[in-house]
Amino acid sequence: MVGSSRPVTGGVDTHLELNVAAVLDRIGGLLGTESFPTTTEGNRQLLGWMAGFGRVVRVGVEGTGSYGAPLARFLAEAGIEVLEVSRPNRQERRRQGKSDVIDAVEAARAAQGQRQLGAAKTKDGNVEAIRALMVAKRSARDTKIATLNQIRHLGFTAPEEIRQALQGVSRRLLAKRAAALRPNPQADPVSYATKIALRALGRRVLELDAERQEIDQLLAKLLAQTAPGLLAIYGVGKDSAARLLVAAGDNPDRLKSEAAWARLCGVSPLEASSGKITRHRLNPGGNRQANAALWHIVITRMSGDPRTQAYVERRTKEGRTAKEIIRVLKRYVARELYPYIVAVV
Repeated sequence: MVGSSRPVTGGVDTHLELNVAAVLDRIGGLLGTESFPTTTEGNRQLLGWMAGFGRVVRVGVEGTGSYGAPLARFLAEAGIEVLEVSRPNRQERRRQGKSDVIDAVEAARAAQGQRQLGAAKTKDGNVEAIRALMVAKRSARDTKIATLNQIRHLGFTAPEEIRQALQGVSRRLLAKRAAALRPNPQADPVSYATKIALRALGRRVLELDAERQEIDQLLAKLLAQTAPGLLAIYGVGKDSAARLLVAAGDNPDRLKSEAAWARLCGVSPLEASSGKITRHRLNPGGNRQANAALWHIVITRMSGDPRTQAYVERRTKEGRTAKEIIRVLKRYVARELYPYIVAVV
């Protein structure tokens, strides 16, 4: 090995229990590959192994938002520049096949050639806490919807007494009505079992509501601490603000410009011109949760913001469709919110 002063670039293909690493010299020559466990000690060994080839300039890590998150955090704390690398080049895969070693080498080459999505999220502040709460909140919401549907469908096929008790009850009160049912062991087995099931499902919905209330309280505190100005903007609610902050991460300085933020949100138009035809199309990429948050903000403004309503009316008279207008408005909203996103505390 050459002295430790030469710059080297690393790449890591991450997995649940094993990380496969590769190291390149400054002209792209492969210096070595090795596998390490995904433990704290394994991460320490991985960095030490890379440093044995020279001064580690940067490391490209696949899956910094999933399996690679602990390693990315460890490397960042060690002062190493961590780059979030996209999946391996498909042409290389077709030529060379697929293996963890090949993926690790491709990650290193992507980092060395700057063919990456950008700096990895640090995941070490309030925004990461918000992301964790949003995962639980979305799960509670989805489970509640599924459970209410189960209550409704059980009510459709229940014995007449139970069916009449639930018929016409609003969705808002359905869970309370089901949770209040009193199963009678002396009744026929179908009625008894159906009431037991409905009561259990109703109580589950009420418990989920209590969970969401607790999560909302925590979210409100974190959002007020992290981005106090964001919630003051018309149309931006707690959920929309949380989605946008999670998309940006705890280190929004990795977003070099307002255009980069728009691209991350999937609201930057892509050129689709050919020959004499000049046109742009919708960007299907980017963070879809952030894109959905911008959509909700735009829809809210279209229904209650005079300035937005005037814009929609003018554009409609010019022949623009509703979808086209919403696309343009999402881009405008992304530009308006960018200063608040990068000012995260």
